[in-house]
Amino acid sequence: MFNFWKLVQNENMKIYRRPRTYVMLGIMFALMAAISIITYFVNDAHDASSWNMLYNEASIMFMLITVFTIVIASGSVADEFTSGTIKLLLIRPWTRSKILLSKYVAVLLYALGMVIAMLLFGFILNMVLFGYQDATASEVISPLVTGSIIAYMFQFSVLKYISLVVTTTLAFMLATVFRSGALAIGLSLFLILGVNTFVMLLATLDYKWIDYLLFIHLDLTQYLDHNPMREGMTLGFSFLVLAVYYAIFVGLAWYVFKKRDVAA
Repeated sequence: MFNFWKLVQNENMKIYRRPRTYVMLGIMFALMAAISIITYFVNDAHDASSWNMLYNEASIMFMLITVFTIVIASGSVADEFTSGTIKLLLIRPWTRSKILLSKYVAVLLYALGMVIAMLLFGFILNMVLFGYQDATASEVISPLVTGSIIAYMFQFSVLKYISLVVTTTLAFMLATVFRSGALAIGLSLFLILGVNTFVMLLATLDYKWIDYLLFIHLDLTQYLDHNPMREGMTLGFSFLVLAVYYAIFVGLAWYVFKKRDVAA
């Protein structure tokens, strides 16, 4: 187990010693700061709530974090093949499964770190600008939502992170199968951003097979707002569908990486 976490640490070093990692973080912070500061001056801090700002920014930033994590996940495996360093990894006394898993865990930790950094920065920034207000979720989000806004934001973040994990796993699998970071990034963004554009349209079609499409279930926060895309859908069913897709993505990535010949 100790050796495995040394592998994870090594993968983390690869991620965090690259300038693009900090550029992505800077872009996220700069965008959040711009949204809050512009809103502060436009509304004179009277019409905006710190919690409302945090919720709106989190909704936007989760999409941005998804794009950033897809870039990191796609490069994690594909760059090793492109540069030829994959051979140096495979001659070490570690199994291919452990090497692949260490890369995958490092990418998920990166995504988690970005989410935590985003929430902490957004909370501090908006509390400084707009002040702290006691509020319920029904006041900030929707009259259909009950409970405290803190509990809602926690659930919102957890459900968004689960969707982020599934999306990241898809990108990781594509990079492992095709050995091309650019192709994996392009395909992932097309599937996530392109297809998501038509998700609401697909959800209105009266076909049973649509209930099993990945993209119908990626936004788990639809259940927090009590407004599922398809009538009769439940959170448990969405979890089950995502779990099946997740198992397929992980299985394909593991199988291809185990069987691939890198001697050439």
